[in-house]
Amino acid sequence: MTDFIHLDGSQGEGGGQILRSALALSVVTGRPFRIDRIRAGRPRPGLMRQHLACVEAAARIGSATVEGAALGSGEITFTPVAVVPGSYEFRIASAGSTMLLLQTILPPLLLADQPSELLLEGGTHNPFAPPFPFIDQAFLPLLRRIGFDVEASLERPGFHPNGGGRCRVVIRPASTLKPLRLEGGAGAMPASLGAVVRLAGLSRQIGERELAVVRQRLGLATEHATVEVDTAAIGPGNTVHVSAAGEGFSNVFTGFGAPRVRAEQVAEEAAGAAERFLASGAAVDEHLADQLLLPLALARGGSFTTTEPSGHTRTNAQILREFLPVTITTEPVGPAAWRLQVDTQFVP
Repeated sequence: MTDFIHLDGSQGEGGGQILRSALALSVVTGRPFRIDRIRAGRPRPGLMRQHLACVEAAARIGSATVEGAALGSGEITFTPVAVVPGSYEFRIASAGSTMLLLQTILPPLLLADQPSELLLEGGTHNPFAPPFPFIDQAFLPLLRRIGFDVEASLERPGFHPNGGGRCRVVIRPASTLKPLRLEGGAGAMPASLGAVVRLAGLSRQIGERELAVVRQRLGLATEHATVEVDTAAIGPGNTVHVSAAGEGFSNVFTGFGAPRVRAEQVAEEAAGAAERFLASGAAVDEHLADQLLLPLALARGGSFTTTEPSGHTRTNAQILREFLPVTITTEPVGPAAWRLQVDTQFVP
């Protein structure tokens, strides 16, 4: 039997990223693991509802046996058998992030030799998690460039704290995989900028105030900044998405509305993040860099320029090295830009 990989959940940034990456990689490689001190770096350590949902979803698609999977648990063992593609429905009974659940189960299904279709219900526009527009406009287009065949559609947004969102993801067997190289920065992205404000159960005036801030800071023309009102959402919600279009993909920066937070502050959050990224000269922002490491390690490797690697990115790199024959190197290439190189010997 393959030896267990032992992971310390407090390493790096000490959050849920360690668990999610380990689950994905365990199912891909068939290597069991044990993790303790889960989310030790968080104010409420252990498995929260959305982390437990990720464990249970990975166990389903990987025919895995799990020990210790319970709310608040600080340790689990996870032993996969084989990836089982097919049709699945996963519901998080809260506003927990469906996009983080997707991050967990997508890699194994991308490599499967049969198609899969996922129905995910819960939060789709969550603070501290990639919102649906980021996944749809930034992450998935780059997966398709690598050779993976995956599409997502949003049926109903789910805002914090009510959740209730719904999206579908269709995954087909991959074609020939190829390395991904994104070496150009803002100069190669003449920054076709756009902004979308999403509102549910709130005055349209809030969105107009947010767009006024974004237009002023980024110099957007009126036709490149719009307000979208959702009538199907369960409960109120507000997000501001600023997109900087590249060659077939976008970097997406989001501000999240919250009670007692002024509309202008929400817009400043998104516009400020976009400004800092464009000034860096990098090809992808820190959040997209974090998302790209795992698929590059599973495919043919590659490289990209980004802003200074975050704690999430460095932690992800550590976990990848535990499961795969992969080398990940970083080097500064400018005052605010770094190059990440992924070389892998993994054969899908």
